[in-house]
Parts: sequence; structure tokens; C-alpha cells
Amino acid sequence: MNSSELKYQYEANNPQGFFFTRDTMRFFGDTMRNYGVVNHGSHYELWRKRPVNGGLSSSAFFSADAFKLIDLEEV
Repeated sequence: MNSSELKYQYEANNPQGFFFTRDTMRFFGDTMRNYGVVNHGSHYELWRKRPVNGGLSSSAFFSADAFKLIDLEEV
């Protein structure tokens, strides 16, 4: 799975989700090209290739079954 496929699945399963909206991406100075995806079995890790505004370089985690944004402690 790549970042575009993850975005599609996230938006299809979470129509009210905010993570990939244009405004959110613009706020952080991010683009889809800056993301990579790692499959950890029960979840996907969306990681940034380069830091964005303010040096933000943290990963986001999505459940593999519902493609919901999850907290690291849940993983």
C-alpha cells in the first residue's frame, strides 16, 4: 500500500475525517509526496520523509481494518 491508497481508504471509511484535507495539509506545509507507508500487520504507519513546518516529523498510525487514525498507545 502506498500513501495515496491509504488516503483513499481513510477517506472512504471516515468521511468526516480531517487528516488528509487540503486545509490540514496546507497548515502543516505537507504534500502526499512527502509520505511513505509501512505495514505493521495490525496497523499502517504513515511517516514523513522530510520534516515539515516547525520541524514536525512524527508518524501517524492507522488501523488496518477500519483505516481509522489511532493513538500510538493503542498499537
